[in-house]
Amino acid sequence: MKKVKGILSTLFLLCLVSQSFGQRGGIWWFDTGLKIQYGATGMYNQAIVDSETYDYDISTGISFGGKLGINYDAHGLAIDVMYSTWKQSFEFVPDQVNEDIEWNAIDVYMLYRNNANLGYFEIGPKASLIREVNGISDGESTEFTDDYNGTAFSGVIGFGAYVLGNDGRFSGVLGLRFEYGFSDMIKKTRQDISPPLYDESIYTDGYKKSVPIFAGLVFELNWGIGYFGKATCGARSKFIMF
Repeated sequence: MKKVKGILSTLFLLCLVSQSFGQRGGIWWFDTGLKIQYGATGMYNQAIVDSETYDYDISTGISFGGKLGINYDAHGLAIDVMYSTWKQSFEFVPDQVNEDIEWNAIDVYMLYRNNANLGYFEIGPKASLIREVNGISDGESTEFTDDYNGTAFSGVIGFGAYVLGNDGRFSGVLGLRFEYGFSDMIKKTRQDISPPLYDESIYTDGYKKSVPIFAGLVFELNWGIGYFGKATCGARSKFIMF
């Protein structure tokens, strides 16, 4: 009888412990958030890097949007949807004339995220839906959207720390994010006419693709939606709001 009571007592304590730590301990939980990122943006092209005709200038861009997190314990899938305005500035060295490319896109991220020790690590792909591209030379803007592919793909890696809260209900996160494109932004049929990348003299070793790059800060505010758990021991799991 004592053994039975001991087993029942142990099960009861285990149930209480699982309820206390269930939010991040072995169950599914969900969060959502708002985020913004700012940093150095660009369109990397190896031919321009090697060219004496053009120089890269430092350019910046900004993105803002929202996030949905689907998590199990400390592991999760973060789905970000953000609206981005990016820029790449070039200098035409002989005449010291600046030529810029600005583009707007809707970016969709699908990132694995590990949340542990008051910080996070993320990695995964991004698809950019290019909406508009403009070339700016001597203050005059010309639209070149038709010269660019409608979709660009990138790889993303990032890490950061919780700077506000971390109890599942509310948190503020500050981190660094780095992105490198895999696909050419320029359409194959327009590779010879999209300025300033049309200059055939820079392609001494053959055509080089132009890919989007980013390195900068990202900040997000998260709110917990809820998790699957049991209100009482022995009950069925159900969705519980935070």
